[in-house]
This record gives sequence, C-alpha cells and structure tokens, in this order.
Amino acid sequence: MARVTVEDCIDKVDNRFELVLLASHRARLISQGAAITIDRDNDKNPVVALREIADETLSPDDLKEDLIHSLQKHVEVDEPEPDPASLLAEDATTATADEDDDQPETIAFDRMSEEELLAGIEGLVPPEKSDDY
Repeated sequence: MARVTVEDCIDKVDNRFELVLLASHRARLISQGAAITIDRDNDKNPVVALREIADETLSPDDLKEDLIHSLQKHVEVDEPEPDPASLLAEDATTATADEDDDQPETIAFDRMSEEELLAGIEGLVPPEKSDDY
C-alpha cells in the first residue's frame, strides 16, 4: 500500500484536482521511461509520482508547465525575422553550392533606368476629378 497520503502532497500543491493531474502526468512520464528522482521501493508509477511531489524532488511548477506543454497542439515560438539582406546572401551561397565549379556564377537583378522609373511614377498620378462622381 502507498505510504504517501494526499496530506503529504497537499502542502506542495494546494488544489487536490491539480495534484491528481500533476501526479498522473508524472506517472505517465515515468512509464514512458523518464528517470525517477527517488528510490522506487517496489512502488508503482502513481505512488512514485506522489512521493516525488511529497519529497519535493520535482517542482510542481515545472510539472505544471510540462503538462501544459504536452497538451498544446500548436506552440508558437517568437523568433526574430531574418533581414532581407541575409536571405539574399543565403540564396546566393546555396546557388553557388548547387552549380558546377566550372561555370562562373552570375546573379542578375532587375534593374530600372531613370527614364523607366519616371514613366512609372507619372503613371501613378491620380486622374483628374470630374463632375460625374
């Protein structure tokens, strides 16, 4: 029989329902092969999980975070977006790695002359207002 009681664990986790959730999650982790932090003493996984919580060998907050993480379907990671210059440099390096060494690399960018630029800007001028509207 278990030598750990709910009263031993309730000092560490205030809510009994949360205690059951954390202990069952830890018991599942143990059954999946996670290392235990106390002596097993021929106890089953749920009892080992309760004893770990009672002996404070595991932080209840860490268990709670791990439980939340295991239940999430999609985890967003805030990573900084790469700047466009580094992306162009990466594309150029991968292009050189893919090509044969015998052929020189030529990178072509779309260039626009000043006349073409001015013609494009003139085309962006809004039309004159008429009385039809």
